Amino acid sequence: MKEVIESAWNDRKLLENDTISKSILKTIEQLDKGQIRIAEKIRGNWIVNEWIKKAVILYFPLMKMKSIEVGPFEFHDKIPLKKGFKEKGIRVVPHAICRYGAFLEKGVILMPSYVNIGANVGAGTMVDTWSTVGSCAQVGKNVHISGGVGIGGVLEPVQASPVIIEDNVFLGSRSIIVEGVKVEKEAVLGANVVLTASTKIIDVTGTEPKFLKGIVPEKSVVIPGTQAKNFNAGSFNVPCALIIGKRKESTNKKTSLNNALREYDVSV
Repeated sequence: MKEVIESAWNDRKLLENDTISKSILKTIEQLDKGQIRIAEKIRGNWIVNEWIKKAVILYFPLMKMKSIEVGPFEFHDKIPLKKGFKEKGIRVVPHAICRYGAFLEKGVILMPSYVNIGANVGAGTMVDTWSTVGSCAQVGKNVHISGGVGIGGVLEPVQASPVIIEDNVFLGSRSIIVEGVKVEKEAVLGANVVLTASTKIIDVTGTEPKFLKGIVPEKSVVIPGTQAKNFNAGSFNVPCALIIGKRKESTNKKTSLNNALREYDVSV
């Protein structure tokens, strides 16, 4: 399958070939069922399956625009909507939308929200109201995605890592995670934390600040902050993120989370 996708990627005229088109459709079907995924953790490292990203991109020119009717609502798009939630054990509250080609594990809860093609969302995760899980984003188990959170996907460039949210993470309301940022397991992001690939993440828990980019270490408690930067017109504060503590070990994740929020006075 991989070789077929790669050949079509290098020569788009091959999309007219029936064998090629069926291989692309089969790849998206496997994505939808969770049999394959855009990125996977192997021996502690996240590996991107570029050929699957290429299949998602090639899927778009294969599909034709058509009307999709859901009760009194009508959509006009190329990608079908995901179906069969009852059989899959997934709770979907109106008006949540999930595109075909995204995988939702049993026990996922979608409040009115949006999950794009290629995303993978683990068991027990809640996607709260008006949150977005972008194309190819990888979200772990028992993650709480609060209202209005934006998780970017990073479909292109194909070699780039998608946004990765590991197990038992808490994302506070209106937080934004994009450009391939990785949030490691059990981290807590307070409300309005914005993380891009270039955002400075500053650990202020020690006697000297430690500077990171693109990754939130496991169990970190993070709040939005600012840092002074000099420009021609003077010194101004620019956004950053501050690691102000660590989430405590606990067999009860919910209790641990509540304690972390109280201890560090983090808004969610």
